[in-house]
Amino acid sequence: MGTIHALLVARGKQAAIDAGIDRPVVEAAAQYLSDEDSALSFAYSGWAQCALPHKRLAPDAPWSITSEKVRLMVEPGRRMVGDSQDYEFIGVPFGAHARLILLFLQTEALRTGSREIELGRSLRQWLGRIGVSVGGMTGRSVRDQAERISRCRLTFQIATAGHRVVGLVNQSIVDRALFIEEGDGSQGRLNLETAKLSEGFFEQLQKHPVPVEEAAIKALNNNAPALDVYLWLAYRLHSLPSQRLVTWKALKGQFGTGFKEMYHFKPRFSGALALAQAVYPDARLDVTEQGVVLHPSRPPVAPKAHAIR
Repeated sequence: MGTIHALLVARGKQAAIDAGIDRPVVEAAAQYLSDEDSALSFAYSGWAQCALPHKRLAPDAPWSITSEKVRLMVEPGRRMVGDSQDYEFIGVPFGAHARLILLFLQTEALRTGSREIELGRSLRQWLGRIGVSVGGMTGRSVRDQAERISRCRLTFQIATAGHRVVGLVNQSIVDRALFIEEGDGSQGRLNLETAKLSEGFFEQLQKHPVPVEEAAIKALNNNAPALDVYLWLAYRLHSLPSQRLVTWKALKGQFGTGFKEMYHFKPRFSGALALAQAVYPDARLDVTEQGVVLHPSRPPVAPKAHAIR
């Protein structure tokens, strides 16, 4: 258990704040510790190494990011304009809501052992359980990200130890799209009862799942950078044979493509890292002048608890 968690348990939130720990970090850690739900979520390991953009891109702009062993390319999808034969780009998925929808799809697929996933009420219930109320502006954002996910295509290229490139190439995430119907009120609704993950994506998900705690996702539900860092730590720390330095240059390449200067990136990443540690008490790492030193750590989900539930 980290220092902040021990302090919270022994003396409470105010003592942690008085000790100089940032309030958002204290709030995230306190929410995580108070959550008694032991539910799990799952993500394909590729997302732990290369993630979607945090902010909106131009509608026709692809997204590309490269980490140490993985390269991700996401191409925006298009939709028909009215009754014409013209199409318009709708942009790649981005932000926290896109990540949450993907977590739901992947978790449900593994839980049921099926590429076909129930939507509508099930998605709304899950989002509500992790603190996202699908109404008003949030509802519009969720519907927008669902459509972007349904129409985009992605390529994951993963270099193995022998430098062989494997992974997903020019795949859709879903075969049957999550088309959106606005409805006549602010709530709107998903007009399909089910979605279906593409065969290639489902196959890779089954081979390489990363288990994470739903309590952690709930505490970070509106912070895309912190969600990315948490998933990365959940994937990396428990598999390390010894400590490993990840340089600031490498970190910026993976997490900071939107930052031009390193001095802008460092404090933002450090903030996201602190939030991720707040919901991963067993994470062991040190922030140094050279980068972040990762130490072998217990995974956030014990191996025996990996059974889907």
